[in-house]
Amino acid sequence: MRQAETAPSTIGSMRARVIAGVVICLVSLSAFPVEAVAQSAASIAVEGNRRVETATVRSYFDSPGGKLDDAALDAGLKRLLATNLFENAEIRRDGGQVKVRVVEAPLLGKVAFEGNKKIEDKKLTAVVRSKAGGTLQRAMVQADVESIREVYRGSGRDDVRIVPQTIAHGDRLDLVFDITEGVKTTVKQISFAGNQAFGDRQLKAVIKTGESNALSFLLSNDIYDPDKVDADRALLRNYYLGKGYADVSVPAASAEYDPGKKGFNVKFTIEEGAVYRFGETGVVCNVPGLQASDLRQRLVAREGRVFDNTALEKSTDAIATELGKRGFPFARTNVHTERDAATRLIRVSFVIENGPRAFVERIDIHGNTRTRDYVIRREFDFAEGDPYNKTLVDRAVRHLRNLGYFKSVKIENAAGSAPDRVVLNVNLDEQQTGDFWIGGGYSTTAGALAELKIGDRNFLGTGDVLKASVTYGQYASGIDLSATDPYMFGSHVSGGIDIYDKESLANSYQSYGTDIYGATLSVGTPINEQTAVQWRYSIYNQNVTLDPASLAAAPSLPVQQAAAAGPAWVSAVGDTVTYSTLDNNKNPTSGIVSQTKQDVAGLGGDVKFLETTEDVRYYQSLNSDVVSITRAQGGYITGWGGQQVPLIDSFFGGPQLVRGFAPNGFGPRDLTPGSTMDNVGGSIYWTTSEEIQSNIPGVPAEFGLKATAFVDAGSLWGYHGPTTFPGSTQSVQIADTKTIRSSVGTGLVWASPFGNLSVSYAYALTKAPYDVVQPLNFGASPF
Repeated sequence: MRQAETAPSTIGSMRARVIAGVVICLVSLSAFPVEAVAQSAASIAVEGNRRVETATVRSYFDSPGGKLDDAALDAGLKRLLATNLFENAEIRRDGGQVKVRVVEAPLLGKVAFEGNKKIEDKKLTAVVRSKAGGTLQRAMVQADVESIREVYRGSGRDDVRIVPQTIAHGDRLDLVFDITEGVKTTVKQISFAGNQAFGDRQLKAVIKTGESNALSFLLSNDIYDPDKVDADRALLRNYYLGKGYADVSVPAASAEYDPGKKGFNVKFTIEEGAVYRFGETGVVCNVPGLQASDLRQRLVAREGRVFDNTALEKSTDAIATELGKRGFPFARTNVHTERDAATRLIRVSFVIENGPRAFVERIDIHGNTRTRDYVIRREFDFAEGDPYNKTLVDRAVRHLRNLGYFKSVKIENAAGSAPDRVVLNVNLDEQQTGDFWIGGGYSTTAGALAELKIGDRNFLGTGDVLKASVTYGQYASGIDLSATDPYMFGSHVSGGIDIYDKESLANSYQSYGTDIYGATLSVGTPINEQTAVQWRYSIYNQNVTLDPASLAAAPSLPVQQAAAAGPAWVSAVGDTVTYSTLDNNKNPTSGIVSQTKQDVAGLGGDVKFLETTEDVRYYQSLNSDVVSITRAQGGYITGWGGQQVPLIDSFFGGPQLVRGFAPNGFGPRDLTPGSTMDNVGGSIYWTTSEEIQSNIPGVPAEFGLKATAFVDAGSLWGYHGPTTFPGSTQSVQIADTKTIRSSVGTGLVWASPFGNLSVSYAYALTKAPYDVVQPLNFGASPF
């Protein structure tokens, strides 16, 4: 507690003085006969005022007609006290004169906080209304106490105690909020009632609130926050709506404090209802000059599919975009649904009607303390002066939320300067977007490794993405710098640059090392809601290196030739087409994602080849805890212009294709006696796998740890490198078959806070005699 030269006064004593003053005033007023106060406000005598002018005090007693009566004196007294300039005021009669005696409220010297260790002064200063230089008001101080309490509640400290105190310094008072922060209030248990279709673990993965566990200090999701719990109700409802449960409701979320556990037990009540499908789906157009058939093809919601609320939103968005293109900016889309409980079908009609002619007068943005205005405004598909369209406003909200820059996004309408003008108030709450961490780990191919990574998804509030990483490992090291502008050329076109230098050393899986450095320029754009394409240009220098001192045998002749050829520049253009219908990019349970890549090298540089790869994954939820993943991969590479594909650019089979095999474990191999018998790479591969991922009983879903069981199969072949070498009479024996490699196994995958870790144990069912197996395989990004 701070000590003052004079004894500190308390808020309680101020309350007593105010009450006493009001009582005296009321008693004094009751003694006035009406005829005794038939005077003007200018005749009132004022006493006790030091800072406030006498004329100012009298002005509060002005009344219509210029005469005072009991009602006018009472109203004037209330106005005087409402100014918050006075602790109390009393009216008395001295002969035939009316006198007002006031006690001025003390001035605040400064406003301070004591005992706050978890929350900085500047954050508390921003929420209190009592300010240095103003007057001390009891009601305002009590409101400030509640504001501070709300800040602490938002950080999970419900038992915070706040005691306001004053310290006298001459004619001023310092206001000090003495804070006892208390312990963090967390969520100890989350349960659900009424959920039949989805298990507790699956629903816990949907909501933001998490239970306290060993990783809570990293995840920071176990803090009890009533607002977050209420938001979780909406997340649960949207999840069910996306799975066909059109009647779902989450009517309640209760939270009870458990003194024994020193935390809250949160329970969500769910009323699921039945699963519906889309019935007849169509467009009804009531806008002259516009045909429904022109808009029907834009629908994402299709008859026969499982009902999905997001499909309605996407359809509405697509129609709104088409209406704007066709010159109908005021037309609006109303979604009418007709539910048939007997057939479990929902008939949907998108009704197009002319809306009121209104224009956006201004877009006022509030709360963006870091993100620049233009970054926010570019997420709007309209500008100030354009027609107002609610569908486009709703879309802007979704775009802003998807940026990941803000904790919350709200857009509210306000009246403009004319009946047909609308002001949009965009209210934002910023969140941290920067990353910095140092970690270490181990992978089968790189050995022990350490990594430093820094980055920001919203660099200096510009929306640009900057990343830098440095890796140093037992068999691999490198540096990678990248920058991306997600909004080039004033449109949703992203542009980026990636500069890298990567080196690998000879190890037990290959007799040679590699050194690659260069840069990649890329441009990407969305085609529609599910499809995006990226174009890129890469130029890099690659080199095969040998360390004869570390080799027990002579390297394979194809490896020696690649090393003797020296460094080569590769200049390539390519594209990647991605199609995704995943329900969640980080933790998918349903949907398809397909990625097709093509690269052509030879537009300059020393190397000419054409490469195509495909990777398709299909996710399907089997029950509340189990997800099936079906995956298929394939690739083809060939030289052109009379050139062969360089060794370093060929395909090599390993655990990334079929688990249970060592890195470079299968594919064409040099079996020449006396050589290192290296994998020399192939030109064609295919693989397929079926995997089951399941949550682990007893392990909280927030851990991100899952058990897997899988079956993999595939093959790699097509060596097109040299088999004879100048100056050598040795015959090279290349084993190159289309033998199917397959395996079965189990494993663990962990989506840790620092990256992805996986460990698997697989048994090879079929293989070629010369393949190298390795049942245990594990790898990790730094952790």
